[in-house]
Amino acid sequence: MKILVSNDDGYRAEGIRRLREALLTLAEVTVVAPDRNRSGASNSLTLDVPLRVFEAEPGVHYVPGTPTDCVHLAISGLFDFRHDMVVSGINDGPNLGDDVLYSGTVAAAIEGRFLGLPTMAVSLCTSAGSGRHFATGAEVARRLVAQVLRKPLERARILNVNVPDRPFDQLRGLRTTRLGFRHPSEPIVRARDPHGRPVYWVGPAGPQDEAGPGTDFHAVEAGYVSVTPLQVDLTRHDALPAVESWLEGIDG
Repeated sequence: MKILVSNDDGYRAEGIRRLREALLTLAEVTVVAPDRNRSGASNSLTLDVPLRVFEAEPGVHYVPGTPTDCVHLAISGLFDFRHDMVVSGINDGPNLGDDVLYSGTVAAAIEGRFLGLPTMAVSLCTSAGSGRHFATGAEVARRLVAQVLRKPLERARILNVNVPDRPFDQLRGLRTTRLGFRHPSEPIVRARDPHGRPVYWVGPAGPQDEAGPGTDFHAVEAGYVSVTPLQVDLTRHDALPAVESWLEGIDG
């Protein structure tokens, strides 16, 4: 069993180191991750310049590129062997609800799925002043991957896992969840550079909006590990008849 590990926090992040250590108890692990923090990169690929791959230590490689770049390279010919699974994380912060649209951690897992492998994205729901229990996230990831080895899931499944930031023995269990929703992002933050010129920061994510029972927000808040199955197909199938009817009568 060969597992590819990536993330969007960079190859030196604590989360990816803990994840690698935990998964080495189950399989051979290869890390290919960005050279620095690339949070919010989503599914972007670098197409305007060539990519380079560097080896930090045996089995750990870094790329001046996006998380999707890393997984694409690793699966599409960088190595002379094939991987069996992709695990992305452990992200330093939650990837709940709408976050999955922007998350480089989730994007790395999605790229693995595009290329035909079972995948999982793991995030630790850290916040200002929280305990940063990456050991908890690593143990949850290890147990979930072990379960995949025992009972393989359909290859189309992408598991988005969010772990409460608390000691492992304080977790209340695991729950299957759906994505919740956030309010729109906060307004941009205006500032000035040392020369007095205006600069702008993207505002922080909005607060929870739809976060009731059954959502990933609700599960994590209650102390449960949230496991949300995702899919690549973004088609809203139930809307197809309505759109077909709406298109009738349009003149060219």
